[in-house]
Amino acid sequence: MTVSAPDPRQLSIHDFTYQLPAERIAAEPLPQRDQSKLLVYQGGAITDRHFYELPQLLPAASMLVFNDTKVVRARLFAHKPTGGIVELFCLEPVAPHRAIEPAMQQTGSCVWKCLVGNGKRWKSGPVTLAFAADGQPAVLTAERMEQGEGYALIRFSWTPAHLPFAEVLRAAGHLPLPPYLNRTDTDVDAVRYQTVYAAQEGAVAAPTAGLHFSDEVLVQLAQHGTASARVTLHVGAGTFQPVKAERMAGHPMHGEPISVTQTTLRQLLAHLPRPVIPVGTTSLRTLESLYWLGARLARQPATGGADTLHVGQWEPYKPEAEVPVEAALRTLLSHLEANGSQELHATTQLLIAPGYRFRLTQGLITNFHQPESTLLLLIAALLGNNWRRVYDHALAHNYRFLSYGDSSLLLPQEASLV
Repeated sequence: MTVSAPDPRQLSIHDFTYQLPAERIAAEPLPQRDQSKLLVYQGGAITDRHFYELPQLLPAASMLVFNDTKVVRARLFAHKPTGGIVELFCLEPVAPHRAIEPAMQQTGSCVWKCLVGNGKRWKSGPVTLAFAADGQPAVLTAERMEQGEGYALIRFSWTPAHLPFAEVLRAAGHLPLPPYLNRTDTDVDAVRYQTVYAAQEGAVAAPTAGLHFSDEVLVQLAQHGTASARVTLHVGAGTFQPVKAERMAGHPMHGEPISVTQTTLRQLLAHLPRPVIPVGTTSLRTLESLYWLGARLARQPATGGADTLHVGQWEPYKPEAEVPVEAALRTLLSHLEANGSQELHATTQLLIAPGYRFRLTQGLITNFHQPESTLLLLIAALLGNNWRRVYDHALAHNYRFLSYGDSSLLLPQEASLV
C-alpha cells in the first residue's frame, strides 16, 4: 500500500475532486441494509457485486474491525419565551466532564460546546424544550454562557434532575443527519442511521460503512470464519468540515475520541500478519492511530496516565525511527497494563493522505465520499490514482453516493506489514 507522493502538506484538495450530480446522492436508505451494491476493487480489477455477498469476497483469514459508536440525538429545538425556535447541535462536552462516556451519564446540568441555529435572534435569557421521559413531563433549559468563533458554550439543566443527559437527548433530541440531506429525521432514520452493532453512545454522525451490515451478514461472516474486533471512535461534526485552505498544511484536522480495549489489542496481535480490514474510515483511522500511539511510547515511554494520549495531524509524516507493528501494539498493551487500565482512551487528529504508508490495515470497506474531502484523500492514499477509476466506475454504473449510498470493498495489491 506504499504510495509515492510529495509531502501531503503541499497537496491541494482541488486535485481530489469529481463531478457528483445531486441525483446520485442517496436521500433515503434502501429497504434492506444488505441489498446495497458493492463495488469490489482488488489488485486493480473492478467488479460489481451486492453487499450480502461480502462473506464470500473477503480474503482468506481476514479480520474485520468495526466501530461500535452509537449516534446520539444531538439536535435540540428549543423555544424562546416569544415562541421562536433556536436549534442547538451538541458537539462535545465541556463540563463537568470532557470525556463522552461520563458526560452522557451526567445528571441535573452540564455544559456543552454547540452549534446554534437562528442564534442571531437569541439575544439573551434561557430557552426551553418540553419533552416526555418514561411517560412523565420533563423540561430542558439552555443558557448561552459564552460565544466562540462558530460555536457557543451552552449550559443545560433539566427536570427531573435525576435523568442522565443521555436519556434527555434520547427523549428530546433529533438525529443529526448529514447536512447535505437537507431534511428532518424520521422514524426510519431512527433505525437505519445506526449500525446493528452500535453500542457506545457519543457520535454525532454515523460510521456509515457499517450501515450495510445486517444480522444475517454478520452470522454468515462468523460461519465463514472471518474474525472480528471492535473499536470506538465517536464521529464528530468535523467529519463534514470542508477543506478551505489552498494547501493541506493550512487545514486543521478535527480531533475525535477513540477507545480500544485490551481485548481488541490482543486480538490484533494474535491475528497479525493476516489481513486486517477496517469497516469504514473511522475504524481505519483508529487502527492506524493505535500504531502511532504505540510507536511513540516505544520511542519515548510515557510518564503520564493512560488517558493522556493523542495523535497529531502530521505525526506520521515526521522522520522518525521505524517501529515494527507488533512492537508498537505490545508497547501500547504494556502501557495499559502498567496503568491498571482495561481500555485505552485517546484522541486522534490523524490525517491520512497520499504519501501515508499504512501499518495495520490491508484493505477497507467504505461508502463513496464527497469531492474535495479528507475522506477522499484517505481513499487516494490507499489506492493511489486508481481512486479515480473506482469513482468513475461507480458513477458510470449507477452507484448511490454518500452516507445512505452504496458500498465498496477496496483491496489494493497485498503489501506485507512492517
